[in-house]
Amino acid sequence: MKHRILGAALILACLNLAWGQEVTVSKPWVRGSVAGQNATGAFMDVLASQDSSLVGASSPLAKSVEIHEMAMEGDVMRMRAVKRVALPAGKAVEFKPGGYHIMLIGLTKPLQKGETVPIELFLRGKDQKLSRLRVNAEVRELGAAAVMEGHDHHH
Repeated sequence: MKHRILGAALILACLNLAWGQEVTVSKPWVRGSVAGQNATGAFMDVLASQDSSLVGASSPLAKSVEIHEMAMEGDVMRMRAVKRVALPAGKAVEFKPGGYHIMLIGLTKPLQKGETVPIELFLRGKDQKLSRLRVNAEVRELGAAAVMEGHDHHH
């Protein structure tokens, strides 16, 4: 009997997701910047419940925001701007150092660890409707992506 009730609850939870928020963002963060540095990267996982695409972004803390992709061209790693990133239904797309990422260009001020950066994502759904999603990304220190383990006890 228990199993049947649990199954029904799970199905309901999934239905709620499909009808509610179509796109979920988890672990958003921005790499901290220093004075004089005018661009930085934002990273996050984006999960869409229906086939969608990320077609742009903006932030009040940057003059322009671009979606970039790190890609191998021959044997050279190049960063290039892309117009859209496909978000396949039910499959989380990682924006991360070394892959797709969101570049904040023309920063209005240095971003300090612990601050929050509001970013608005522009999404196009399967029906071609444009929607916006606000994300608050936490600023981490510059070396956040390359944290080495086992070094924290050598102070």
